[in-house]
Amino acid sequence: MPPLALVRPDDGGARSKVKGETAAPHVDKRSAFTPFQIIDRMAHADIAEFTAGLSPAAILEVFFDWAVNIGLAPGKQLDLVGRAIKGTLDNGAFAALCVSSSTCDPCECALPQDGRFRAPEWQSFPFNIYAHSFLSIERWWEAATTNVEGLSKRHEAIVTFALRQLLDTMAPSNFVWTNPQVLEQTRTQLGANLVRGISNWSDDLGRELTGAPPLGLEKFKVGENLAVTPGRVVYRTHLAEIIQYEPTTERVRPEPVVIVPAWIMKYYILDLSPRNSLVKFLTDQGFTVFLISWKNPGVEERNTGFDEYRTAGVLAAIKAATLITGSYTVHAVGYCLGGTLLAIAAAAMARDGDNRLATLSFFAAQTDFTEAGELMLFINENQVRFLEDMMWERGYLTAKQMAGGFQILKSNDLIWSRSIHEYLMGERRQTFDIMAWSNDPTRMPYRMHSEYLRSLFLNNDFTEGHFKVDGRPVVLLDLQLPLFVVATERDHIAPWRSVFKFNLLTDADVTFVLTSGGHNGGILSEPGHPHHHFRLSRQRQGEHCADQDNWIAKHEPREGSWWPKWTAWLAARSGDPILPPTLGNTAAGFPPLDNAPGRYVLMK
Repeated sequence: MPPLALVRPDDGGARSKVKGETAAPHVDKRSAFTPFQIIDRMAHADIAEFTAGLSPAAILEVFFDWAVNIGLAPGKQLDLVGRAIKGTLDNGAFAALCVSSSTCDPCECALPQDGRFRAPEWQSFPFNIYAHSFLSIERWWEAATTNVEGLSKRHEAIVTFALRQLLDTMAPSNFVWTNPQVLEQTRTQLGANLVRGISNWSDDLGRELTGAPPLGLEKFKVGENLAVTPGRVVYRTHLAEIIQYEPTTERVRPEPVVIVPAWIMKYYILDLSPRNSLVKFLTDQGFTVFLISWKNPGVEERNTGFDEYRTAGVLAAIKAATLITGSYTVHAVGYCLGGTLLAIAAAAMARDGDNRLATLSFFAAQTDFTEAGELMLFINENQVRFLEDMMWERGYLTAKQMAGGFQILKSNDLIWSRSIHEYLMGERRQTFDIMAWSNDPTRMPYRMHSEYLRSLFLNNDFTEGHFKVDGRPVVLLDLQLPLFVVATERDHIAPWRSVFKFNLLTDADVTFVLTSGGHNGGILSEPGHPHHHFRLSRQRQGEHCADQDNWIAKHEPREGSWWPKWTAWLAARSGDPILPPTLGNTAAGFPPLDNAPGRYVLMK
């Protein structure tokens, strides 16, 4: 079925509906603003087009704070002068050494995660001097933006991050004449690599302007070679389709698994290809799986609130799973933002005496945002207002704006490294299923995203006991059921220390896993995946919380995938296997609808 047609925000609430979709009221509250406020909001929305959604006021506020505190710190100034002199002398000594030696490693002052200059070619003159000088400047600026008396940790992190992004644009690896690997490629290929690079750049620019997917991703099709685990949509609301997957074993555990993915991207990150599908792995282990496929919202959902995702998504999925399978309890799983939503829903259920949850599992999910990832460093009152104005005009946050934010976070990997490889070396990267998924993002409704930013990221209401569901606060301490919590070592969205706080904020039995990889790669850790490892601990109910700083040192890494540990954990908390339930239950009000992957996932 083709995507739903978007409607104008002043169309009186008309909606285009999918068969079987439950309706939601459409309320446009923009008339509450004065004409002058509307002018301001429209101006902010226009500015946002040129700033990638960043508020100039928020950035200037941070840099002004840094400049003032540097100006009031003569000791820091003297320290920086000393560092500049020492850096200059070190660069001179290193250059003299390089002239007299055939190879010199320039990476002695590189940051641990910086691998740009570790190839052997960078150890030769004069490229080692270029790299050493750049890294020396990078270290000086790091000293200039850290440990400044009077500067808050948040502002320190923002200034450090922003200047690092600026410096990265000037790295010698980004230019033909200062990159020895590019020069060697150019020499051996007589410039053919640069010709291919120009062609690659031209092709990518054309695809960007026309909205076409990146080259190579056209071979990946949802429902054909992505998201192909057999199943049926068994319920559809105005925000979510509930998919039930076919059993692959003769008997299944009586308690179904209900998965709540993030709504910021399409659900099929958990059902990419048969080789790395978490959904398929669960069904092969004898579990009945239900999964939420979120609708890609448009203008008509501009006033959809955060709580509607709880009621029309999480609670709807739990209801469908229990009535279809006949089990009173479910194993609920939340991934990324879906985990935050699930934690709030579970806390509300516990508060209200709703005990339909047997266990809770959280993958790369945060509930405390005081140690949020770099993406949220810039979230302050000015930035939130700016984002609200940007979303207010359209009714949603665009997928392109979100993708730009994620690229900035990992600019070395996602921007500069790719540009060097494809435009200077002239080599196209191999395309994978996860790349197709990452290029298939969703939008976020104006009201929901505004509530999320203010209540959770800006005010941290959930952790502090101020977040309300149905007019009353909810808290994690009410969760007394077993928890399985997974964090990833290189997560730039949900840092592992933030995810670890489930141990601090609950009085439950918590099994905590820290796995190798990043926000997505660490979760897609199927058995047989090479070079993966994980650490595991268990904090029983009533035990003292582990020391977060020393946790890694106390737990040795284990080679392989954490998936079998998780399914064994689920099985130990499930009943004896029974015959599989039917797909859907017409008598209970859940007739089978479309085949998986459903319709919402195909909406652009």
